[in-house]
Amino acid sequence: MRALKILTAIILILSSFASPAFAQKKIYINSASRLMLFYDDDTKLAVYHLGLGKVSTPTPTGYFKITSKEINPPWIDPDDPEYEVPSGPDNPLGYRWMQFSGNYGIHGTNRPESIGGYVSNGCIRMNERDVEELFDAVEVGTPIEITYNRVVVEKTPEGDVVYYIYPDGYGMQTVTVADVTKWLEPFGVLAFESEYDISQKIEASDGEPTFIGKPFNVEVNGQLTQPTDANNTRFFAKAVLRDGITYMPVVPIAKILRLKLEWNKTESTLKSRYGKVVCYERKSQLYCNADDAPILFNMEGGLQTNKDGGKIFRFKSLPVIEKPAEPPKPEKPQEPQKDKKKKDIPNTEVDAPFKNKKDEPKPAEEKLDKPAEKSDAVDELKEAIGA
Repeated sequence: MRALKILTAIILILSSFASPAFAQKKIYINSASRLMLFYDDDTKLAVYHLGLGKVSTPTPTGYFKITSKEINPPWIDPDDPEYEVPSGPDNPLGYRWMQFSGNYGIHGTNRPESIGGYVSNGCIRMNERDVEELFDAVEVGTPIEITYNRVVVEKTPEGDVVYYIYPDGYGMQTVTVADVTKWLEPFGVLAFESEYDISQKIEASDGEPTFIGKPFNVEVNGQLTQPTDANNTRFFAKAVLRDGITYMPVVPIAKILRLKLEWNKTESTLKSRYGKVVCYERKSQLYCNADDAPILFNMEGGLQTNKDGGKIFRFKSLPVIEKPAEPPKPEKPQEPQKDKKKKDIPNTEVDAPFKNKKDEPKPAEEKLDKPAEKSDAVDELKEAIGA
């Protein structure tokens, strides 16, 4: 009895070490695209084309696990359990079978031309070479997720965001522009795909890829930019490389730096206390060229590589150089005082008009029949202004 307990404990310990290897692998199937993605953790190992259930007998959706595996399985007619086809070229299951729920399973086929269509009674058909490759890579217990999503958005190994819209094979999912917008927004590239372009893609629903751009995180002074709400607009936080230009999100950066920006929509320019640059408006989003960001924000940096190999735009503010104070203006030299014997002149600006002589009071002691003596000071002021 004691030996049995020890053996059971050893089996449990070995199972705890072995199970994570199986749990890391996962099968993801999208019935709308008729594709299988095989993952190891977050690494996509393979993509396989499938043949799925007919509209009348659709492939089920949900979460499953591989419950059994079989090489060279016989085929039993579901409508006549007494009728069985042994393994061979006439067997519709091909040479591999992986059961995941009831009579449903993943298997090969003797009709490779059916791959890519809705053709089965609900099972998942694969090309023989593909199913044998998958069979060897999975174990009983490997999880399977089956969905029906007409809109698929993903990042390529190079970092580009690409999206697909598939036809509604089962007639069970309507797609709108708002639906596609919701899928694209988390990737930070929505400003670069117009609503018209999205509507045209929905109309086509051909499953072809549309590449939008390559997004990057942005870090300023050790702080990642975040989506920012301002003026009833949600401003996205990622830089986007598209058509050779890297668009830098100015509003989230300005928020971190607490910097006021002036946007001239007519000139398509942005101005800060540090400089003025060209501005790009995309669906109410404001961007500047990454090469101009140091001018607008007084910072240095650029695209860098993280320890995990990911790319990020990292910037650091530069010290602000204050303009030197202007030297004090020299005092104006005082004019030499005029001869005290000369009469004082009333305060009159040079460019001010003279008063009418009729309004000037006459000296009290002066006689009317005696000519008035000319004032030397008045003559000098008149001469100065050209009187």
